[in-house]
Amino acid sequence: MFGGSFLFIFAPELAKMEAQSNAVNYLPIIFQMLVALGFVVLTMTITHLVGPKRKTADKLVAFESGIKSVGNARQPFSIKYFLVAILFVLFDIEVIFMYPWAVNFREFGVNGLIEMFIFMGTLLLGFIYIIKKKALDWE
Repeated sequence: MFGGSFLFIFAPELAKMEAQSNAVNYLPIIFQMLVALGFVVLTMTITHLVGPKRKTADKLVAFESGIKSVGNARQPFSIKYFLVAILFVLFDIEVIFMYPWAVNFREFGVNGLIEMFIFMGTLLLGFIYIIKKKALDWE
């Protein structure tokens, strides 16, 4: 009802103000970062100085999930583990993109449906390629 004319009539100085970015505007952010960094440094220093320092042979031995290490940690092993892990992450991340579409699929209409079919087709082509290359076969 009042619109922009309200500002020109009753508060002309507010109407002339523009959003300005000064270095002073960033001081609270910088202050918060310095406080957070100071807290981290202070906490780590205090725990290092006050904490117990009992180094025994058992504490210095490397272990994985409570299982004692056997052999050399530098021995080579199959790349299949990394390949499967990367493929899992890749397809898992792609599935995450389907959730916003599923929540709003009515608002996207036919165009959104077509775009999702293209997206799913691309994923299916990638999965077919992985199957053809036998990347998931364990031998």
